[in-house]
Amino acid sequence: MNVVDSSGWLEYFADGPQANFFAPPIESTGQLLIPVICVYEVFKNILQQRSEHEALQAMALMQQGRVVDLTSALSMDAAKISFEKKLPMADSIILATAWAYQATLWTQDSDFEGLSSVKFARKINS
Repeated sequence: MNVVDSSGWLEYFADGPQANFFAPPIESTGQLLIPVICVYEVFKNILQQRSEHEALQAMALMQQGRVVDLTSALSMDAAKISFEKKLPMADSIILATAWAYQATLWTQDSDFEGLSSVKFARKINS
């Protein structure tokens, strides 16, 4: 199973320098989990930078994977992770989701660098 964090989705949709790094987990929809917080972050970002139409198109693609809702149990796991790893709220929810499903987290967010079950690619500025 794979989880792609919001930075990876945005890189993929923008066809940025690291888009090819994120393509395999994103395009393997049968193995793809999408934390609901990623839906929020990606929709908001594309809505702000492009248009509602493009944001809705991105959502249609994202929802080909399995969207994972934020439950109270997952919230508590995320809070523990946030406390222990000093991660922001959204990052801790994304990581808690990956760990709960024994998935690999794909990211270019340096907050995740060096954590277990994380495939990290350093962001390349285009």
